Amino acid sequence: MRVLLSNDDGVNAPGLAALAAAFPEDEVWVVAPDREQSASSHAISLHRPLRIVQVGERRFSVDGTPTDAVYLALNHVMRGHAPDLVLSGVNHGPNLGNDVLYSGTVAAAMEGALLGVSAIAVSLAARPPHDFAPAAAFAAELARSVAAFPRPKPILLNVNVPAGPVKGFRFTRLGVRTYGNEVIEKQDPRGRSYFWIGGDASHRDIPLSDCNTVLDEGLVAVTPLHLDLTHDGLFAGLVDLAVSGFRKEPPP
Repeated sequence: MRVLLSNDDGVNAPGLAALAAAFPEDEVWVVAPDREQSASSHAISLHRPLRIVQVGERRFSVDGTPTDAVYLALNHVMRGHAPDLVLSGVNHGPNLGNDVLYSGTVAAAMEGALLGVSAIAVSLAARPPHDFAPAAAFAAELARSVAAFPRPKPILLNVNVPAGPVKGFRFTRLGVRTYGNEVIEKQDPRGRSYFWIGGDASHRDIPLSDCNTVLDEGLVAVTPLHLDLTHDGLFAGLVDLAVSGFRKEPPP
């Protein structure tokens, strides 16, 4: 199997090394940011040039975002050698619930799916010190199953693995995770204000959510995602919404 690995923690991150080590018999390519890009979401660099540095055999660093790295990997570095799967991680911390909207780890996998390759984002939902081996081993076996699974379109999965040996996994839906909506204001030595956003994380009690599965039950959460953000229920319900002074055209 040919796999492309990326992440948002940087090309030298221990989580990425653990993931690469989980594919000892496979053709592994690594194209990842040259430094940490956590919470970069799906940012792509359209207004500056990017540089690629080869740092090992089939191993490259990119001075850009996780999305940049996967885009360059599939459209340049691996051009003509498309991977069977894209894996992003292992992230140094969880990506649960609405974390997926901010996560560079998930964005790297999402870019792979956008470009036509099934992809998995995998995160270790634990505090340091991190042991990435169980999460990487689970991700590798899941990758083999996904690669062999028949599908008309690319599969995109978000995986969160709790600390310790894997007890089991469950297919889940996204939960709701919040960070307290805190804004901490401080002053620098010159008397100017600066701000830290976010606080302690908490989650809603939603059965079968990734948050409940990982944080309350200690199981691996495997959440299928999709790229079409259209709200179909609301789309149908807007049939009666009018905008005064403007003609609403019916569907063709």
